[in-house]
Amino acid sequence: MDIVAKATKRSADRRKAWKWENWGVEPDAESQEALAAALGVPLRDVHRLGWPGWLPDGGPVRIGFPWTLEGTLQALDDTLEHAMPDRRGFMKLGGQALTLLAGEWLSQESEPVAAALAGGRIDLRLIEDLEDGLPRLRRLEAALGGPRARLLLDTELATVTGILKAASYTDQAGRRLLRLSAELSRLAGFASFDAGLHAAAQRYWTSGLRAAHSASDRAMGANILKSLSLQCYDHGLFAESLALATCAVEGAGDVTPRTRAMLLLRQARAEAAGGNRTACDRLLSDAETQMARVRVEDEDPSWTGYFDAAEFHAQTATCHADLHRPRLAVTHFTTALTLMPPAKGRDLATYTIQTARAHAALGNADEAIRLLEAAVPLITTAPSHRNTARAATARAELPMARRDPKVQRLDELLVRLSA
Repeated sequence: MDIVAKATKRSADRRKAWKWENWGVEPDAESQEALAAALGVPLRDVHRLGWPGWLPDGGPVRIGFPWTLEGTLQALDDTLEHAMPDRRGFMKLGGQALTLLAGEWLSQESEPVAAALAGGRIDLRLIEDLEDGLPRLRRLEAALGGPRARLLLDTELATVTGILKAASYTDQAGRRLLRLSAELSRLAGFASFDAGLHAAAQRYWTSGLRAAHSASDRAMGANILKSLSLQCYDHGLFAESLALATCAVEGAGDVTPRTRAMLLLRQARAEAAGGNRTACDRLLSDAETQMARVRVEDEDPSWTGYFDAAEFHAQTATCHADLHRPRLAVTHFTTALTLMPPAKGRDLATYTIQTARAHAALGNADEAIRLLEAAVPLITTAPSHRNTARAATARAELPMARRDPKVQRLDELLVRLSA
């Protein structure tokens, strides 16, 4: 907004940028020309493509690579070349393309991945060090928010991809490297998703799906499909979201109860979004049964660490909210917020906002405002485009007049947040 203000000699009213990003408002011609000049976009493209079609774009998301090690490395290279420059906040792959990709993943067999290339033999200690860094990266992404963590994750993925391309390794070491690249792709994809960069998220996730396939890790592939399902859910593509979530459950293989419950809840959310009460309730019951079977000695994948009792209640609450059961939603959201550790600031913000929406649906406007105000500092600490948009949606649902002093105070907080 400062760039536009300087070029147009206007005040830097950040509420305008908020409306461009969240309310579908189109900037005026002078503002667009100023933005284009700053981004290096020719004016002829601005006039020819229109808003937002002229925004910088990393090109099409390519998914036609073969389901082989060579195809996986090609997909990772393509992602690393295009994902970071891709600032487009819209999905490029339609739901049908994603479900076809998921179907291919479900049916393809993986091949051996031993490599003897020009580079030196990979040191297993180096692989262990790279793997040991994953918990730290997960914590950083969750604590700092996607916009801040995205570059770090892309750099880590480039390092692992470079090793896969240049080093020699055994089949076992190769699968560990591929598994590592798949998880880094998933994290980078979620960071991009959290930042509102949906095409970049698709790039990371589709290449990560291939890496998980080449590593013969069905559960990890299912987890990436779960992320793609969530993206479709956020965009209102509920049929596609359900197809991807169902494919994840069917293709995960023999997994731990915690992992199974996590995947079932994604499927339940897709059913709830489509208004399928009976199917959703059945899946919720199945997920609850799986959670009751969780044992300390279970060898859960490390990426399931976030899925604890708090997350289980939060996901269950979201299903009830989508099925227009606000009272049940409030009960489960409240339990989730009570159990959730303070370190999960972004998740606390997410479910605080969702709780506010459930209270608003019950007519508890004052409590909804209190919760939304409490969410603002959490979003400030862990910036998230999704949470900022959620807060705007929750504000729009408040059954109160804009002149109400409490609403005016909340509006000021949300404007500062968007800035």
